[in-house]
Amino acid sequence: MTGKKVIVEEKNHVLMMELNRPEKRNAFDLDMYRELSMAYGELNRNPDLRCGLLFARGDHFTAGLDLPEWAPWFTKGCFPDLPGGGIDPLGLDEANRVLKPVVMAVQGVCFTIGIELLLATDIRVAATDTRFGQIEIKRGIYPVGGATIRLMQEVGWGNAMRYLLTADEISAGDAWRLGLVQEITEPITVFEKALAIAQTIAKQSPLGVQATLKSGRIARSQGDRAAIERLLPDLVPIMKSEDFKEGIQSFLERRDADFKGV
Repeated sequence: MTGKKVIVEEKNHVLMMELNRPEKRNAFDLDMYRELSMAYGELNRNPDLRCGLLFARGDHFTAGLDLPEWAPWFTKGCFPDLPGGGIDPLGLDEANRVLKPVVMAVQGVCFTIGIELLLATDIRVAATDTRFGQIEIKRGIYPVGGATIRLMQEVGWGNAMRYLLTADEISAGDAWRLGLVQEITEPITVFEKALAIAQTIAKQSPLGVQATLKSGRIARSQGDRAAIERLLPDLVPIMKSEDFKEGIQSFLERRDADFKGV
């Protein structure tokens, strides 16, 4: 049994990142935060990795922040220091976010930082038993990991405030209805469904996938005009790539493309 609180494994160009503190309902402590940041850094740097998959061991994704560990940092008005090479999985710094897509699978309780991790990922799959809760106001604080910004982007102002200001739970069905998650499945198959999505992404052109993600993020953070201005300039180097040639050749030969990311 590994002592790691985040277990990392590579499989078919997908980096699988598993929260591993099930005896504490994966309560998110500082070690978990730092280890997950290193996993995101590896996903970002390793050219053989094309997509990430974030999930958790046990019956629950996370019961939320292990607040006694985080309180000293919050009192100082800062987040914990990250190790060298780490990337914040909350993605609050747009200039230093993971450049590859991340799929996330959730089950059981997914509270506080669990939702904020989810909002920083790109595609989300929830088990039917998932209970979401942004419950910081019940603890005397408020969300500082991105929920006050990204939740309204995902579900609209009124829907976001409905849950941010009440700390009421969101069922899996309501999360899907609101657009917070893209798929719902039974708990026994939630990992397999999310992995299948990640593997499908990993089969596509890495250059095309990353350019698509970049364009969408520019539109969200800087506005439509900024994204439009980058569309053709960012396409030019891709048109000169070996992957573009492979994409055309595979189309002509009626076969699946074998992309290399160059």
